[in-house]
Amino acid sequence: MGEQPIFSTRAHVFQIDPTTKKNWVPTSKHAVTVSYFYDSTRNVYRIISLDGSKAIINSTITPNMTFTKTSQKFGQWADSRANTVYGLGFSSENHLLKFAEKFAEFKEAARLAKEKSQEKMELTSTPSQESATGDLQSPLTPESINGTDDERGTTPEMPQHPPEPRPEPSQNQLPFSHSSSSINKHWEAELAALKGNNAKLTAALLESTANVKQWKQQLAAYQEEAERLHTRVTELECVSGQTPVIKSQKTELNQTIEELESALKAKEEELERLKEEVESANEFQIQKESLTQKLQETEERNQTLEAQLGELELRLEGSQLESEAFRKSLRSLLELLDGKIFELTELRDSLARLIEDSSS
Repeated sequence: MGEQPIFSTRAHVFQIDPTTKKNWVPTSKHAVTVSYFYDSTRNVYRIISLDGSKAIINSTITPNMTFTKTSQKFGQWADSRANTVYGLGFSSENHLLKFAEKFAEFKEAARLAKEKSQEKMELTSTPSQESATGDLQSPLTPESINGTDDERGTTPEMPQHPPEPRPEPSQNQLPFSHSSSSINKHWEAELAALKGNNAKLTAALLESTANVKQWKQQLAAYQEEAERLHTRVTELECVSGQTPVIKSQKTELNQTIEELESALKAKEEELERLKEEVESANEFQIQKESLTQKLQETEERNQTLEAQLGELELRLEGSQLESEAFRKSLRSLLELLDGKIFELTELRDSLARLIEDSSS
């Protein structure tokens, strides 16, 4: 490729507001790569920056440009060709100073290249001007109009000044006057031919001048089209040159996305686990509430049973007292019954003895 990056840095890109000419308008949402390019075929230096596939800076460095440091991390320069002012915001002052140093270096290189180009143009234009002058002047000479001596054959060469008559003998006066009139007619014919050829050459020269103007306009249009195509080629070369960087950035972004997806998946799994734990906690809470309610019911039943047990104990105690009293009364009755039985036994024995006594 004819154009290669020779220095690159990263910065936030701004352009001056074309309406107010005061406020800065950011042309990039984040820091982008800003590079110096050198075109070896045209011997020019340019500053180019791309945001994706869009060229946000395409500035050719000229000797009239000046990079101005307006703050610790901000600098600017004016581009008359683009009719705008570019601004760069750097992450540190060192980056700004390095960029400014390169700007001054390439500006001086552009100045030297321009001087060399002008010297070459002057050297090449001098012979061409001489040849062009000769071409324009040569048709006006008598040789170019009437031809050389060889071309004219027996036609005598036109003298620089008409010959003055020399005194001759009287017998030669008539032939000389006749010869002088024929020479005058010849020169009148030559003059008329020269005037006609001069008019033709003037018309041809005017036509050639008009054609030259038209050719210059076409050449300017072709140069503008070539500049536009060259700019487009440079942008495409810059894009192709940054393809490995874009691929590496894409790879890094893909890795970052994969890491984020893995982290997101882990978070989702953790969230599901927490949801399960929350659901289990809710179930445990429901079970706890159910068990608490059952415990309360059991305590209430226990209290009821305790009350019933107290009543039963009281009733049992009363029954025991009644039983004890009944046993006491029963003992008394048994003792009384034993006494009665004893008395009856004694009465039976007495009756038996009486019967025995009475029978004997």
